[in-house]
Amino acid sequence: MVQQTVRRFVERELIPLEQQVLRNEREGKPGMSREELKDLQLKAKEMGFWGINTPEEYGGANLGHLMQALITIELGRTFVPFRFGGWADNILYYCNEEQKKQYLIPTINGERRSCFAFTEPGAGSDTQGIRMRATKDGNEWILNGEKIFITGGNEADFAMVFAVTDPDGPPRRRVTCFLVDREMGWTSTPIPTMGEWSPASLVFDNVRVPEDHILGELHGGYNLGLEWIGYARWHVGATAVGAARRLLQMAIDYSHQRYTFGKPIAERQAIQWMIADSAVEIEAAKWLVLRAAWMLDQGMDNRHYASMAKLYGSNMGNRVVDRVLQIHGGMGYTKELPIERWYGEVRLWRVYDGTDEIQRLIISRNLLKGHVKMDDLL
Repeated sequence: MVQQTVRRFVERELIPLEQQVLRNEREGKPGMSREELKDLQLKAKEMGFWGINTPEEYGGANLGHLMQALITIELGRTFVPFRFGGWADNILYYCNEEQKKQYLIPTINGERRSCFAFTEPGAGSDTQGIRMRATKDGNEWILNGEKIFITGGNEADFAMVFAVTDPDGPPRRRVTCFLVDREMGWTSTPIPTMGEWSPASLVFDNVRVPEDHILGELHGGYNLGLEWIGYARWHVGATAVGAARRLLQMAIDYSHQRYTFGKPIAERQAIQWMIADSAVEIEAAKWLVLRAAWMLDQGMDNRHYASMAKLYGSNMGNRVVDRVLQIHGGMGYTKELPIERWYGEVRLWRVYDGTDEIQRLIISRNLLKGHVKMDDLL
């Protein structure tokens, strides 16, 4: 019932906005304004969709990760940049009571916007390569360094910033996470990309942060960062499943309409095989995603399976969009259809939240070192 309700919301409220989003993006504007997004979120709230996975004590529905996966798949059917309101990054729940009032609750209510500032020019997949420093000065920390490819960094009014606070400490006890308001002095610059994703470069030049703005424990930020990354990883696969489903349906419909040599191309074996392969791969990716989500609901360690869902799902999305563009021929390459828009977006899925290579490293290492056994996969 929830899945069908979200699907109707996507079809009635979001997909009709796609042409407007495309026009805005081509003019260099955000796909949707903050006000438009808020209006849509409030409309969804009237239907009961607010804080999908937020605890009830904060006004959320707390529907669980499996339900979140199903909902993310449905939202993936459009590139309109929408997400249901009433949520906050998972690590913000480590805020103390005063920080909850200042950051967590306003974020859940949509009054504040955050960004996760971990990646640096020399520290992406190498998460232990962080060089940004925080130096203690009285009851403040002074932050110096740069963060790069930060999603939402241009719009955020505060950042969860990871910096080295103990250079001589063990790898997992060197870094601290700080809650840093934009008004404290950090700046952001948009980074042009091949797609419509507009990340930011964040610069911290002697930015002073009060000691009580540490999130979690001093020197405990590295594990917080990994928890954020691990939580988000399987969501990429879920989005890929939704987008691939929509794209494949476009290809099926077009194959019946497009005629060559007196027959619809749906009757051509080359087209049939592309459609068949895509359908099989979408189904496989779906079950990888659902298993990773289900394991979280059972309180199980899902990191191995989240990596599998992310690796296979993101690559599946790339293969499907390429086939769909091929089936549409020249029309698929034009801006008359949204296929080219998706084509630029899906390529990013194989890079962020852990590259293909990192996912393969994690999966193989778990098996070779015995952290996960083949019998466990059954």
